[in-house]
Amino acid sequence: MKDALFGPAGWTPDRIDSLAGKTFVITGANAGAGFQAARILLSKKARVVMLNRSAEKSHAAVNDLQQEFGTTAEVSFIRMDLAELASVRATAEEISRTVPRIDALICNAAIAQVPGRKLTPDRFESQLGTNHYGHFVLCGMLFDRIEESGGRIVVVASLGYKMGLRTIRFDDMNWDVGYSANPAYSQSKLAQMMFAYELQDRVKEAGRHIEILVCHPGSSATSLIKTSGGLGTRIMFGLMSLSPLVQSAEKGAYPEVMCATEEGLEQRALYGPTGRMEWVGPVGRGTLEPYAYDKPVMNRLWERSEKDTGFSWSL
Repeated sequence: MKDALFGPAGWTPDRIDSLAGKTFVITGANAGAGFQAARILLSKKARVVMLNRSAEKSHAAVNDLQQEFGTTAEVSFIRMDLAELASVRATAEEISRTVPRIDALICNAAIAQVPGRKLTPDRFESQLGTNHYGHFVLCGMLFDRIEESGGRIVVVASLGYKMGLRTIRFDDMNWDVGYSANPAYSQSKLAQMMFAYELQDRVKEAGRHIEILVCHPGSSATSLIKTSGGLGTRIMFGLMSLSPLVQSAEKGAYPEVMCATEEGLEQRALYGPTGRMEWVGPVGRGTLEPYAYDKPVMNRLWERSEKDTGFSWSL
C-alpha cells in the first residue's frame, strides 16, 4: 500500500522546515525510535525534552546528542517512570513549571512481551500500567499546556494491537487468570489507540483545539524487545533483525516525527510503514482495523481508566 500524499518514497524528514522555537516532549527517548526522533527534531533546531526512567542512560543520550549537534542543542531530560502514577504526576507538574510551551507530546515509551505477569506499584498489569495508564494521566495533566500552542498528542501504537483479543478484557484487565505476554501487550497497545481515538471525539465535542494522531514504527531494530521481552522472544527478534522484515530505528522514528510535524493529516487513522505487511517500507497512512475505534468499548475504557488512575479529564 503506497500513500499518494507523499509519493512512492513516502514521508521523510526532508519535508520538515525549521522547528526553531518549538518544543517536543518525548517519553522513552534515550534509546531506539524515541532517541532517533529526538535526533531528527534537534537537527531541525527544535527543543526536545526527554522523559525517561533511567537517569544514567539519559545523561549518556543527552551527551551523545550534544556531541552531534553542539552544546547549544536544546535537549534535556526529566526522570519519569510511566509505571508509577506518582512519578507521572510529579513529572507533569515539573513540566508545567519549567516547559513554557509544548508543540507535541510524543507518547513513545513502552514495554513489550513481558514474559511473566508483573504488577506496577499501582497494582496494574505492567504493560497496561506503563503503556496505557501512565500515558493517560500524563496526557491529561499536560493537555492544557499543549492546547495553548495549538499542539498535538502523538500516540505511538503497535501492529501488536492485532495479536490479542481485539477488545479490552474488562472482567480481568490485569490478567489475574491466564496471563500470556503477547495478548497482554496487545491489549495495552489497543488501549492506547482507543484512548487516542476517544480523545479525538471528546476534543471535537468540547470544541478544544488540539490534534491527536496515532502511528506505529513497524518492525524496527529498537531496544524494546531487548529490555522487556523474554529470552525466546529476544532470540527470535534477533534473527528477524537480520532479514529485510526489520528496518532501522531511525526509519522506525519517521511515523512519530511525521505525526508531530506534518500538517493536514487525518486524525482517525493509523500512520506507519506501507510496505510489506506494513512492517517496513515508505511511511504513510496504513490500515486501521475498525475494532480499534469501537465506540462503546472506547467509552467504557475511558471511564475505567479515569476510575483506575484516579485522574479525571476536564474536557
